[in-house]
Amino acid sequence: MPECLIGADIAPDAIAINAFSPESLEAYLTGEGAGIAGFVRAAGFVAGAGAMLSIPGATGLGSVMFGLGAELGRAAFLAGRLATGLARGDYSFGAGFPDPAMATLGFALGAYRYTRYKDRERGARLVITGGAAGERIIRIVDGVYLARDLINTPANAMGPAELAMAAEDLAARHGASIEITQGDALADGFPLIHAVGAAATPSRAPRLIDLRWGDPGDPMITLVGKGVCFDTGGLDIKPSAGMLLMKKDMGGAANVLGLAHMIMDAGLKVRLRVLIPAVENAISGAAFRPGDVFRSRSGLTVEIGNTDAEGRLVLADALALAGEEAPAMIVDMATLTGAARVAVGPGIVPFYTGDDGLAADLARHAAAVDDPVWRMPLWQPYLSMLDSRIADINNAGSAPFAGSITAALFLSRFVPEGPSWLHADIYAWNPKDAPGRPEGGEAQAIRALYALLEERYGA
Repeated sequence: MPECLIGADIAPDAIAINAFSPESLEAYLTGEGAGIAGFVRAAGFVAGAGAMLSIPGATGLGSVMFGLGAELGRAAFLAGRLATGLARGDYSFGAGFPDPAMATLGFALGAYRYTRYKDRERGARLVITGGAAGERIIRIVDGVYLARDLINTPANAMGPAELAMAAEDLAARHGASIEITQGDALADGFPLIHAVGAAATPSRAPRLIDLRWGDPGDPMITLVGKGVCFDTGGLDIKPSAGMLLMKKDMGGAANVLGLAHMIMDAGLKVRLRVLIPAVENAISGAAFRPGDVFRSRSGLTVEIGNTDAEGRLVLADALALAGEEAPAMIVDMATLTGAARVAVGPGIVPFYTGDDGLAADLARHAAAVDDPVWRMPLWQPYLSMLDSRIADINNAGSAPFAGSITAALFLSRFVPEGPSWLHADIYAWNPKDAPGRPEGGEAQAIRALYALLEERYGA
């Protein structure tokens, strides 16, 4: 269990946190709370969104009042402010929270801190109830924390080898099998993965991680995550400012591992497969070049228009492998394009699918769990932007338009007909603190995807 959450038996005398809107506060102060009305009004507490007021008790802190603000529909993760705004101690949710489970999740996600290189004092802890509802919250928090930890780890400590070790640890935890193909062994079966990773030093050689779990008779769900552990841009090198956050370019891999944890921990009735092409896009004499042509695993030939469009290359081979078993669903997640951020900003995940039912279900669950997504079009006429005179397709668009769409269209060429396929172009990073969303690495769309899979394949 995350250290910010504790069982009621550990803290039977936890301090109650009661939530109020401006209207319910006024009703309380003119009714049962009349005795403290003067104190509350003198303190200037009017139940604004995220406001907190400590109420004295007979021997210390008696309770905490928490403001929901007037727009209750926007209060889902507001309780995340409690995790950093309260003094160290043990607390429990009292009355007034519209959705206590969502508030608990917001508190736990807001309490996250990356501590590998810098110790931090333990802060406030929240009592969580037991049973299935409590277990579900812990499962989701653990999956999000796993993704955040992996993304926040600097590239010198999170290369392809370390990412593979994280997958091995997760497999061992849940009794899954795992196979890792490494280095030159990738050249024949996965030429694009091998090409992108060829310039890295031997200790950071490319890998294909293949994790399997579940009953062979259950529907197969395959998750594919982009695992570019650092992206220099290759020979089409990025400017220094463009490299500052490139430790997060394996955010797709981190997210699918977090989602895989949720699925396996819940025991969903699926046959899960997780594929992660783990590489470093480095620069050396062995680096792939603009103008090179490679035959991919699917047989399609790819001309390299830009070595900084490497993520779609490694995903192409992994998606081709995923499709060979005709799973019921393929989901790929990748920090793929800057164009996606221009379109929807850092907090919304654009996603692509030809399955209208899947799109509607994901949007519904995303709204319910405050995990924002937005469907984008797989606009087929834009495929012409990826035309090549000497190969089947170019990995970079011929015009500076629709970059996220053309990247998705590129990937679509490597997914066979049959499986329901969804591509999420994530950012995997919070640029600034927000309730429940600390600055740094972030899990995006996996809570919505888990809710969708839980609905379809719950035990």
